[in-house]
Amino acid sequence: MKQPVDLGNRISLIDLYDLKTPQRTGTYVLHEEELAIIETGPSPSVPYLLKGLEMLHIDPADIRYIIVTHIHLDHAGGVGMLLEKCPNALVVVHPKGKRHLAEPSRLIAGAKAVYGEKFDDLFSPVLPVPEERLIVKEDGDTLKLSDERTLTFLDTPGHANHHFSIYDSFSRGVFTGDTIGVFYPQLLKDGLEYCLPSTSPNQFRPEAMLQSAERLEQLQPERIYFGHFGMLENPRTAFEQLRFWLPKFVQAGEKVMVEQANASMQEKAKAVFQALYQEVNAFLQAKNIPETSEAYDIIRLDLHVCSMGIVDYLQKTIEQG
Repeated sequence: MKQPVDLGNRISLIDLYDLKTPQRTGTYVLHEEELAIIETGPSPSVPYLLKGLEMLHIDPADIRYIIVTHIHLDHAGGVGMLLEKCPNALVVVHPKGKRHLAEPSRLIAGAKAVYGEKFDDLFSPVLPVPEERLIVKEDGDTLKLSDERTLTFLDTPGHANHHFSIYDSFSRGVFTGDTIGVFYPQLLKDGLEYCLPSTSPNQFRPEAMLQSAERLEQLQPERIYFGHFGMLENPRTAFEQLRFWLPKFVQAGEKVMVEQANASMQEKAKAVFQALYQEVNAFLQAKNIPETSEAYDIIRLDLHVCSMGIVDYLQKTIEQG
């Protein structure tokens, strides 16, 4: 396991080796009087998180706040397990996420519907969080970690209804979770800053995603801290790529819904994936990204899940008339 990365501004990034893959999902450590971390990853990543804290010479008992941008299990599934090692920590969550951390049965069922037999390897166990250790932050609420650093919580639906993004006054950056997509740092060595939308089921709404992105862009952040994965110091890239790719994702779905109207949801999602991967692959090839890049495997995995979310969204749109 690699040493946590010092991102400057008293922020460290611990690689959680989610999916046993480096640079996939990360935990941000905010080194302040009130020590805080943002994101835990899934339970199988908690040992990596704890090892990262050890490398930073941090006693888990000193952590005051564990913050999750949203409650999808790849971001927050490990909270219950981590909390057992952090006796003095409180968990900060979106208002619509609180009850699901306290009683995660619906969260588990939803993830099993998406990941099937892979669920246990990816996420198990998902432990409940005691209600008395949960703090809700409404839109616009703040959390002061020191005289120099205050976090502001912003309701940013689109990827999920239980999602907030977090503006950090000290770094003038935003922790965006999945709101404006996934960043692929594997491509930086090839000279490409590359992001794609995250449209996973089952609360994806493209209009809300674009509105949330616009709200964050108006803050004029100097850097973006992605849940997947790492820091981007050119935020304009992320916002422009979201506006470029999101309509293409939806259009690919709409085409499949028309052409394969009688197909199963699984068949439609497979067709959307094939269309999206072909387009993304062509884009990367045009940028001279070698086929040996490890980014391709991660992008394929993401596009499979994104395709399911697109079909789910369009099916609901059809049913609602």
